Amino acid sequence: MIMTIKSFKDIKIDAICVFCGSRPGKSKEFTDVARATGRMIANAGKRLVFGAGGLGLMGETAMAALEAGGKVTGVVPDFLKRREIPVPEMDELLITDTMHTRKKIMYDRSDAFIILPGGLGTLDELAEIVTWFQLELHHKPVFFVNSLNYWKPLISLLENMAEHGFVDPTALEYFTVVDRPEQIAELLGFST
Repeated sequence: MIMTIKSFKDIKIDAICVFCGSRPGKSKEFTDVARATGRMIANAGKRLVFGAGGLGLMGETAMAALEAGGKVTGVVPDFLKRREIPVPEMDELLITDTMHTRKKIMYDRSDAFIILPGGLGTLDELAEIVTWFQLELHHKPVFFVNSLNYWKPLISLLENMAEHGFVDPTALEYFTVVDRPEQIAELLGFST
């Protein structure tokens, strides 16, 4: 399933931010999708920007990108680097003072966003990036990888919010939903 009305092939993309869980989830498919995302970004010659952690889907995405010869930038608040130990092999590690600064740097360093399954931190990151799109603070592509229909309840919630008049119906156009990361490469015109 690809849910989009946008064309992205003319957008210059050098770096892609991935928001995802610091846990692996209960299905191996989540890990497979994270690794495929990291490989796709590296094989396209793009830089991965992520939360720096070596755990869960974050770590899998980064390690796959590095194994494929990609460039990786990790961004982590100082207080969190002991809890989510950074991937040591990445070529750039930025330490911030707060979570807000972390998100701002990740945003500034990225030309597009991929959102994989994750928990509350991922939900916070995606809500902010989609809200910024709504407020016209950016027009960078945002992709949800809907592995195992993970994001289906969120999409239903957004439809319900629009139905009740709390968000504009065009809110569903602020992001593109795909089933696999390879579909993102196709939409962006990457040769991988």
